[in-house]
Amino acid sequence: MNKKELKDISENLIKTFLEAGKESIDLFNKGLKVQIKEDQSPVTNGDLIVNEIITKKILELTPGIPIISEETVDVNVKNKSKVFWLIDPIDGTKEYIAGTDEYTLNAALVMNKVPIIGLVGAPKKKQLFFSYAPGESYLIENNVTKKVSCSKKQPTNTIVALSSVLKPSNEILNRLKEFKVNSIVKMASSYKFCAIANGEYDIYAAKERANEWDYAAGHAVAVNAGAIIKTLDGKPFLYGKEDYKNPSILIKRSDNLND
Repeated sequence: MNKKELKDISENLIKTFLEAGKESIDLFNKGLKVQIKEDQSPVTNGDLIVNEIITKKILELTPGIPIISEETVDVNVKNKSKVFWLIDPIDGTKEYIAGTDEYTLNAALVMNKVPIIGLVGAPKKKQLFFSYAPGESYLIENNVTKKVSCSKKQPTNTIVALSSVLKPSNEILNRLKEFKVNSIVKMASSYKFCAIANGEYDIYAAKERANEWDYAAGHAVAVNAGAIIKTLDGKPFLYGKEDYKNPSILIKRSDNLND
């Protein structure tokens, strides 16, 4: 696919993501139906309905490309596709159930092990991030679309890390010390990728956790905004693993976190 085709696909998903986000809020307000999956994680009717909305539109736009969604995937079937979609209809289901604003809607098109298109909706924040090529990451907020980049928004010499947990492991803390991190902020879901893409925070590090659909959309938004994403040991962070499991990750807003 060329850049124009990728742009058209991503822009054709914007309305769907906004509608799905509104639906997620409406369903929450009516009272969610919560079930516990085999892996002991929660799933709601909101997850399933949002998944249907997003999947239907993607099938319409790219009928020949496989879709791997958290809510419908068979983890016993190995992924051997070179081009495929990764969908996490609601990342941060616990936050969604609790009524916080940190849950996100996610879809990414992966080509040759790299997420190219990424859409991340944060309905309660009234934000939608989308991206389709290097230098082409955008935020829609208050009906205004603006390009996002990793330009630093924190004061110089203030380096703020994000974490998925209140108390990161000593291994992660030691790694963050290498970058002279001043403070750590806990944040849920793939919104972390978008916050770094928008220059609000500087770095995120984590050991092996979660699955490819949790990261891919945010990965595209962040990298296309200028972020650097690798594993903790400096290897390329790639997708398309047969078991869908993520390796460790290190996201940096730039090589020089003071700039």
